Amino acid sequence: MIKKTLYFANPTYLKLQNKQLHIHVKTPVRETKVSRAMEDIGMVILDNPRITITHNAIKALQHNNVAIISCDDKRMPHSIMLPMEGHTLQSERMRVQITASIPLKKNLWQQTVIAKINNQIRVLEALDKPVKRLYVLKKNVSSGDSENREGQAAAYYWKTLIPGFVRDRYGEVPNNLLNYGYAILRSMVARAVVSSGLHPTFGIYHHNKYNAYCLADDLMEPFRPFVDLLVYQMYIHDQIDTFLSTTSKQKLLALCAMDGLFGRRKSPIMVGMSQTSSSLYQCYAGKKRKIVYPQVITSNYVTQPS
Repeated sequence: MIKKTLYFANPTYLKLQNKQLHIHVKTPVRETKVSRAMEDIGMVILDNPRITITHNAIKALQHNNVAIISCDDKRMPHSIMLPMEGHTLQSERMRVQITASIPLKKNLWQQTVIAKINNQIRVLEALDKPVKRLYVLKKNVSSGDSENREGQAAAYYWKTLIPGFVRDRYGEVPNNLLNYGYAILRSMVARAVVSSGLHPTFGIYHHNKYNAYCLADDLMEPFRPFVDLLVYQMYIHDQIDTFLSTTSKQKLLALCAMDGLFGRRKSPIMVGMSQTSSSLYQCYAGKKRKIVYPQVITSNYVTQPS
């Protein structure tokens, strides 16, 4: 079952009541009181400085492996709260993760880069854009991607997807929407990693000493084209803001329910991510050789400009 993402952009009071999350929203226009079952929630996004959440509510959310995301003064995702224990065999699984060999990590990163380029190909093909260069790059990804085929593919992909656009974290629109979508994606992946008993800090490829989510940054790479496709559709239909409006953010949260093809099975990516993180552990443990990454299903999302 897909978990709900609760997004709060107005002054809100959140508390635990009758084992449910009780939500009290008060605006100049109206006042609303509703409750949501804890087990149905996957993420909670707090995007207003006048939100109050009780400690009991936080404890109950964490007990149900809910990712709590807090936004900064610019209303961008800034921090994420996850439970310290996400799996009954966490100690054993982390030991296997930490002691994984360098050759294994290089192989897993090779798989990750190939899966990402494959999804970039699917996006461009669905939009009738040239992809021959990406097929060549995908074919030549080496163990550990020592020739940086990922970076070469990304450069070609962006200039082909949106001519004249430069992907830059601090660049012009629609970079702001991509940043927001990737931040939500990163939080979803981190949640899946913890639920599988792995630690989000110890990555396959990323290893920046200042980064607490190296593994989440690794595993999210093949998922990025899901965000790209969503933002591209907003872009071609002139649904882009120079600033991130609440409406734009709500549209981007549709990411959580986007379907991907995990092996032969179609699943919302928020659900399927658990297969990805679980398969990674099995690779670490020598039980599997392949990470289960999704393929983008473009038919449900590609539309032409009106």
